[in-house]
Amino acid sequence: MFFKAGVAVGFIAAASAVPQAATTTSSPTASSTGYPLPYSYPQQPSVNSAAISSVASHAGIPASEIPGATNAVPPIVSSQVTGVTSHGPYSGPPPTTTGAISNSPAGTAIPMLPPNPTALVYNPNGTLNNQQPIPYQPAGGLGTNGTEPVYRVQSDFDYQSILLGLYQEWIELDLFHNILATFSEEEFTAAGLTPSDRFLIEFMADQESGHATLLSNLLGGPSGATPQCTYNYPFTTVHEAFDFTQKLTRFGESGVWGFQAHLDSRECAQLLDQSIATEARQQMIFRQFAGLFPMPVWFETGIPQSWAWTLLAPYISECPANSKRLVWQNFPALHVLNQPNSARRNATQTGFNETTGFGPAAPSSDPPANETCVGYNVTGFDCSASVSQNRSVPLSYPGREVFLSWENPGKAVGPNNSYITATSAGPPEFVLWVSQLNITYSPLTNITARNGMNYGQTIQPDVSTYEGDPAINGTMFIALTDTNTSYTAFNLSNVNPHVAAGPFLYQAG
Repeated sequence: MFFKAGVAVGFIAAASAVPQAATTTSSPTASSTGYPLPYSYPQQPSVNSAAISSVASHAGIPASEIPGATNAVPPIVSSQVTGVTSHGPYSGPPPTTTGAISNSPAGTAIPMLPPNPTALVYNPNGTLNNQQPIPYQPAGGLGTNGTEPVYRVQSDFDYQSILLGLYQEWIELDLFHNILATFSEEEFTAAGLTPSDRFLIEFMADQESGHATLLSNLLGGPSGATPQCTYNYPFTTVHEAFDFTQKLTRFGESGVWGFQAHLDSRECAQLLDQSIATEARQQMIFRQFAGLFPMPVWFETGIPQSWAWTLLAPYISECPANSKRLVWQNFPALHVLNQPNSARRNATQTGFNETTGFGPAAPSSDPPANETCVGYNVTGFDCSASVSQNRSVPLSYPGREVFLSWENPGKAVGPNNSYITATSAGPPEFVLWVSQLNITYSPLTNITARNGMNYGQTIQPDVSTYEGDPAINGTMFIALTDTNTSYTAFNLSNVNPHVAAGPFLYQAG
């Protein structure tokens, strides 16, 4: 067993303004330098007279006396498809463009270098080591020198990262609406949910409209943003839908935590933090709806963009012709054959293939009525929707045998089957566990191949982030690698050239 713990040590808007998209100026060099084209979404702020009348009526005073009531408000970006839409696998013609976008990369891997010498200079001795710029503010910090903020992407890294985030926001908007449209009120009631819970899902869909608008604006409007697609989901019951959604929102959140600190645009990073804080609450809510403990970890982990794209792509069926293509890698798919079944009263009794549907976020399937924990009103064994459910028997445990299968590279995945899975790694030798602040390796053993698939197994490690906090818990990530090199939370993307398959969402707790 190998272990490494790493601690995570445009346009110009006024401070009071809601960020909008970039617009070009009269500069004759704008197009040659790649500035966004003029913003052309129907995004002119407007005044909602009906809303103003309602506010004034409730307040009992004229609208003119309520600060801000008559201000124009920017609308949200409309999705291409709203509410109920078609869902299912892609059935169109073969794509004419395949693979991630590329422009002759300069190398095959990022070198592992020593720390930047300037990072070792500052002395945290409890006093002020440099002259303060103004009273009550210490020296240092990025974007603190009075420069007016510019809320727009500043590099290819920024653009491709936030574009990936927009793909994630669009699917969440569709998914939340789809859950409400697919299941009846009676099915929600049987799962232990009320009309207020259904309204909460609808409100979370509204939040996704705002997130999609924000990211579209940061990308520069139609010239840089991408529209909503159509999707394929693996669930058939309410409980399966919630388990899938808590997994999808898990990698949506972790995908942003993995890149936001690396953005060239600190302004974009600030706004992303404020949206992903809400995303984290959504993930917790869907864990509660699935009868899982809402937050079984002390720290939420971050994953590289290519991991998030690999997890997301199988659930996108088709995108419009004007969609923007991504640069990120799609790794060969990894599966846990005995994924712990969160719908069982005793998850240690999980057998093989107790997930439903497909993909790296496939939900736990509903077990027989006499074995399910849904609606089983026994303390410690119930997984009905609840603010908190403390399970007497953990979903997984250190020392558990984990059986794996993985695909070979070269499979068409994602929108219009237009992305191709690929790896530059050698034969896999290790299982990489990524959770909280840690990465952990365990040996991959009993490797075999048959019928075009690969098989192996490993043992779930026993490691802790800090004393009292098991590192492997919650909905977390595993992948197969050809090396056991140490990485930390901040440079985990350097592992990508060594990933042979994965990631997969392991249901550790």
